[in-house]
Amino acid sequence: VQLQASGGGLVQAGGSLRLSCPASGRPFSSCGLGWFRQAPGKEREFVAGISWSSYNKAAADSVKGRFTISRDNAKNTVYLQMNSLKPEDTAVYYCAARCDGSGDYSYKDLDYQYWGQGTLVTVSS
Repeated sequence: VQLQASGGGLVQAGGSLRLSCPASGRPFSSCGLGWFRQAPGKEREFVAGISWSSYNKAAADSVKGRFTISRDNAKNTVYLQMNSLKPEDTAVYYCAARCDGSGDYSYKDLDYQYWGQGTLVTVSS
């Protein structure tokens, strides 16, 4: 599976961005998917996750109510809608696929087998 995250950029605080991550190489409809981010000087952290059926979803407390994860299995794509952005959301955002048979997301980055290259989101104050 190859993942290609896109949609990052520079935005003012309070603005919105939508990240996309299409997958190629194999269908990922049975995989759990996640978004992670890494800010300069910090460890990579979980942002949001979604199960294969979209039934189970989760978001980190820091983004809950502002970010929404979704997926379109027909298009092999996962999305992250980010609203009310804050300067502390500035980071490189990564999409990831967990294709180990669980069908669910994980909060742990080590549980994901495939990763996108990352897209930079910069929020100015």
